Amino acid sequence: MELTTATIAALAGELHAAEAERRSIPQLSAAHPELDVDTAYAVQRHNFERRLAGPGESFVGYKLGLTSRAKQLAMGVTAPLWGRLSSGLLHAEETPLDVGSLIHPRVESEIAFLIGRDLEGATATTAGVLAATEGVFPALEILDSRYDDFRFTLADVIADNASAAGVVCGGRLLEPGAVDVQLEGMVLRRDGEVVDTAAGAAVSGHPAAAVAWLAREVGGLPAGAIVISGGLTAPVTLAPGMVVSAEFTHLGTVTLRCAP
Repeated sequence: MELTTATIAALAGELHAAEAERRSIPQLSAAHPELDVDTAYAVQRHNFERRLAGPGESFVGYKLGLTSRAKQLAMGVTAPLWGRLSSGLLHAEETPLDVGSLIHPRVESEIAFLIGRDLEGATATTAGVLAATEGVFPALEILDSRYDDFRFTLADVIADNASAAGVVCGGRLLEPGAVDVQLEGMVLRRDGEVVDTAAGAAVSGHPAAAVAWLAREVGGLPAGAIVISGGLTAPVTLAPGMVVSAEFTHLGTVTLRCAP
């Protein structure tokens, strides 16, 4: 059964309230097993439009998730998912994060793209993304599921804007021709200790391939958009006072500090 516009608004309201009140809720699909991917994106869009109606908020780009084959197999899907980014989700590197403002705070390292010119969606390719990209840079994505125990179906997480809670941009902006993002290495540290390593190929075989998929899905990417291409490793659970950094071979380092 197709969900009505009123039901979509009601489901979006449940997620909005959970985020605002810093509390988790049961999966939407538990009460609405008919929730499918298309409807979930409608719920996501409803809440994003609500966010853009807030003072000082504007669209800045997109985030990708489930870009690794291992994560896709774990979720039983064959393609990534995407969410939307607004200016209010940009978290300054020098500003400590209040983890108490989130429900299930986690962070993961990503390679981000700054789109330099409009990219047509229907014919987007890996090469086309690289040609349209002004620069790439390192980012840390702050994640926060609004669901109980950080557990959800594919439709649930899409509705929840792919668990988006913030993006920290850092390092240096390099032209795509100056770095091979497929081979770019990364070391993830927590409080100075290495917790994981990866290369850009962990994202869909090539991060630009993930961005090309996104462009085809959303009908193109506008100049000036930021796209974070997907987690290179498993996310790290955050705690007060923690410092997490992602050190890239050529792109430099991006750091998130949590307030005590």
